Amino acid sequence: MLGSKKKQATQPGLSAAQIAAQAQAMEEAEIQKAFEQGITTLRDLISPSSIEIHSDYFRLGTKYGRTLYVYGYPRSLYTGWLSPLINIDEVLDVSMYIYPVDTTVVMKNLQKKVTQLEASINVNSEKGKVRDPELEAAIGDAEELRDQLQVGAEKFFRFGLYVTLWADSLEELGFVQRKIETLFGQQMVFSKVASSQQEQGMNSVMPQCTDQLLIRRNMNTGAISTSFPFTSADLTQEKGILYGINMHNNGLVIFDRFSLENANMVVFAKSGAGKSFTVKLEALRSMMVGSEVIIIDPENEYQRLCDAVGGSYIRLSLNSDVRINPFDLPKVIDAEDANDALRANLVTLHGLFRLMLGGAAQQASGSAGMPVAPALTPNEEADLDQALIDTYARAGITSDVLTHQSTPPTISNLYDTLLHMGGTGPQLAQRLRKYTTGTFAGIFSQQSNVDINNQMVVFNIRDLEDELRPVAMYIVLSHIWNVVRAQQKRRILIVDEAWQLMKYDDSANFLFSLAKRARKYYLGLTTITQDVEDFMSSKMGRAIVANSSMQILLKQSSSAVDVLSDVFKLTSEEKKRLTNFPVGQGLFFAGQNHVHIQVIASETEESLITTNPTQQPQPPAK
Repeated sequence: MLGSKKKQATQPGLSAAQIAAQAQAMEEAEIQKAFEQGITTLRDLISPSSIEIHSDYFRLGTKYGRTLYVYGYPRSLYTGWLSPLINIDEVLDVSMYIYPVDTTVVMKNLQKKVTQLEASINVNSEKGKVRDPELEAAIGDAEELRDQLQVGAEKFFRFGLYVTLWADSLEELGFVQRKIETLFGQQMVFSKVASSQQEQGMNSVMPQCTDQLLIRRNMNTGAISTSFPFTSADLTQEKGILYGINMHNNGLVIFDRFSLENANMVVFAKSGAGKSFTVKLEALRSMMVGSEVIIIDPENEYQRLCDAVGGSYIRLSLNSDVRINPFDLPKVIDAEDANDALRANLVTLHGLFRLMLGGAAQQASGSAGMPVAPALTPNEEADLDQALIDTYARAGITSDVLTHQSTPPTISNLYDTLLHMGGTGPQLAQRLRKYTTGTFAGIFSQQSNVDINNQMVVFNIRDLEDELRPVAMYIVLSHIWNVVRAQQKRRILIVDEAWQLMKYDDSANFLFSLAKRARKYYLGLTTITQDVEDFMSSKMGRAIVANSSMQILLKQSSSAVDVLSDVFKLTSEEKKRLTNFPVGQGLFFAGQNHVHIQVIASETEESLITTNPTQQPQPPAK
């Protein structure tokens, strides 16, 4: 009966049966009211619909669960032995119970144990039995533990480890159980199902701190410390930018690439896997923490982002007014670099003119079925070297640092020098003429007029001809490198579609030189490519990867997986996933650690950086 005594108003003329029926109706109404109030409590809202307890499993609502306990351990445990369990891709709960034990009690028990073991050895010896190595090892362990306890170097504990597995069906539950038992068995750790104690096991694993199974094992400080549970791959730092979500543990991947031994990064992915999205998101967030970003954009993918942040968008084409002079010298502040500035730029120019006179032209002509332009001969190399030195000298620039403030020469000046010198100079001048007065004249044959004094600068080379594009990338990189050396700031240089540079030895060597020397000038080089096979087949390509402390591998084509697996030492599971990652997911490597990452952007960020035409803002209808 609910409630207190109720006063019942009797009406005249009612029989005893009617009065009893009225009282019963009132009682039922109060019961219904109490029931309706009860279901609105918090406990009722969060409780499952039902619970079934069986001998070797339980069912909580629609989920099946099974609790295991660990009862046996090997003689030695190693740090991180629990890591495979923590990082397994299954739903499970793990509980640990650690009970400190008084050292005095342990010392007495150890003394009794040692006495028993020694007595067993003596009995075996008297009976002429072969010595038992297990008994001898046990005595050694006990004596060593006694010594450590005596001097306070170790403490003693009782340790209980329980695991509850969850699944949607009994078949899946059995599969997960076998998976867990295999993980334990590989390390000589033995577990059992808590038979006829599933309710106690469930209660022991739930966050109530009630150990109802009471399955414990003696352990000292060293052994119990190896069971530290927080061993999942974690790349969260106190400072840095958010790269995405750690799919191992749903943590945040917050990282500062400049905290590594170098700040270089490579990004490999097939077309449409999200590589440009990932890099643009990193660039946008890096600007928020004060980094300057410089981008070489071969496909006009970065203009909307650049305009949104007020950056400088420099469009390189034969019809534009933009001019970059490859003869520019850096305004270096480092004394060591200043003395070597001219020599370093001469080496860079050698690589450039080999590309202009032999490499890129040879590739373009051969692919078009036209006569292939000859590469530079040793005599031509020697004449070109002398012509470069003479061209600088005529402009008043020598190895003396004080002369480096003079106006630098241009390709047109080099053309005149070659034309009027002996040997192979006139022939080289003729091959160079298309860059001075011919088809490609203007863009690289006049004094520079670009200013990259902005937090974001994008060089667009989409509108350049195929033959001129690798030359342009080389010259732009050289110009950027001169600026980087002149004033050291926290900068990120992004080279998209880097495979175009890797096709030619000189441009590949130059890009590798940047990767190797970037750290000294507080520069992080980001190299992006979708042509993994060509990039990694190059000796310089592999060297660039080796000199990049960060790597991001998004979804790959099947042909690229084996190449990347060999370079990054991927597991069989990682190889399998690499071809099946959804857009925006991949492997994030930072130093010696790597995690499975999901790149996530806010709605505002996504509107600025997406390359999906269906997600880009459309112009208003007229």
